[in-house]
Amino acid sequence: MLMQAIILAGGFAKRLWPLTLEKPKPLLLIKDKPIIEYLLEKIDELNIGDIIVSTNMRFKNDFEKWLSSAGRKNVRIIAESSMREEEKLGAIRALARLSSEVVEDCLIAAGDNIFTESLLGFKRMFDELKSPIICLYDVKDADLAKNYSIVVLKDDGRIMDFVEKPKEPKTTLIGTCLYIFPKEVFEKINEYVNMGRDSDAPGRFIEWLCKKMPVYGYIMRGSWWDIGTLKSYEDAKRYFAGKR
Repeated sequence: MLMQAIILAGGFAKRLWPLTLEKPKPLLLIKDKPIIEYLLEKIDELNIGDIIVSTNMRFKNDFEKWLSSAGRKNVRIIAESSMREEEKLGAIRALARLSSEVVEDCLIAAGDNIFTESLLGFKRMFDELKSPIICLYDVKDADLAKNYSIVVLKDDGRIMDFVEKPKEPKTTLIGTCLYIFPKEVFEKINEYVNMGRDSDAPGRFIEWLCKKMPVYGYIMRGSWWDIGTLKSYEDAKRYFAGKR
């Protein structure tokens, strides 16, 4: 089954300043390669022919320079016009802007995701259900879960409850910014954006989408990092340094 992929890399990563003042977060190094390469190695397992890196004009040249050295023929860079944090589109508006580029079902991933599990099981679940699938991860810590979207699943894997940054999490199972959407979901993305809803936090869109149609969760095993803070960045660096 044909599929495209979009890597979201349009943020300015203020929580990681000064590391990300002059370099986009997905191009920060872990061990000997940039974060985005770890993600692309997982996407490679799915034999996807068209991968879009969605970034901003501030870091467009950085990604183009990286792509030239990486030599990847199936990756293209598309940049929106923002040059600073206050101008950025936000993840959901960036996806809406790319809707005309999406002609197949689409894997969507935040460019700062690093994980150890294969994506093949995630893709198999999508192929079976033909519905939106969200990759989930158990952080096993209620205080940590407050910083994410928490998810409650039905027995069949359908998402029963999806709450962005709850004060009192019902579970420690969280939603990651790793999705597979049927191409028709991009109509919902445009509908959501046109309603003027929060376009920066992807979890807000997923919370809304779960009320509109069946959305399922795939529980990821292994290790996962959301490189949003210096601590998570250092944790991932230590893991991969030790592994090697």
